[in-house]
Amino acid sequence: MGFGGIALRSSATAFRVLEFASATIILGVYSYYLAVLTQKKLVIPTWEKAVEGISGAAVLYTLFGVLLTFFLGGVRVFGGIAILLDVLFAGAFVAVAWFTRHGANSCQGVVNTPLGAAPSNSDAPGAGSYGFACRLNTASFAVAVLNIFLFIITALWQALLVQHHKKEKRYGPGPSNGYTSGSTPAFWRRKKAPTDTRDAEQATAGAGARVSHETGTTLNGGNSNVAGGKTEQGYATNY
Repeated sequence: MGFGGIALRSSATAFRVLEFASATIILGVYSYYLAVLTQKKLVIPTWEKAVEGISGAAVLYTLFGVLLTFFLGGVRVFGGIAILLDVLFAGAFVAVAWFTRHGANSCQGVVNTPLGAAPSNSDAPGAGSYGFACRLNTASFAVAVLNIFLFIITALWQALLVQHHKKEKRYGPGPSNGYTSGSTPAFWRRKKAPTDTRDAEQATAGAGARVSHETGTTLNGGNSNVAGGKTEQGYATNY
């Protein structure tokens, strides 16, 4: 693989790592919320379960995506699946951003959090205050918005990887593929230099002329008086 392919694959892997980190933050925050609500035997809204489910699925997908992108990035089958899943997860994180939209509000005064609404300085169920719970939700909202753009970028990046891999496979200059450069072959795959045939040609230089016998000496015993053959000579013929 040439430098261009390595750069594309490394960049796509870096984007996957960012997606994984963002999804992990949301999963950790909402796992905390759900654990507190379960411990206090409070009602758990369906949308909070949805946020945790989406973020958990994204963590698994991006974890495998980091490995598959680095080692198999550009393969058409995997690239097509990745593009489809990236588009779906971009839409899923639009929903996560909507569910966590209260995190875009100020965390001062009366705040609305997944643990309930209350003054920011009052104690919340679990550890910390409602202001702390609000700031956790703000972080979740921010990385959800970030993941929307990251998944759109990686979908486009996968398309570039597939296109580059296709050009690498059909490498060869010419107008048929519009591609005039490619990866340098590994040293063990380089063709050996052709064997020089000059010595063989020189070995045959100066060979004697072929001796030709007259027809009479080669048919039915021929003329026994002919002592030997004659050497063929070229004749100039004028027409």
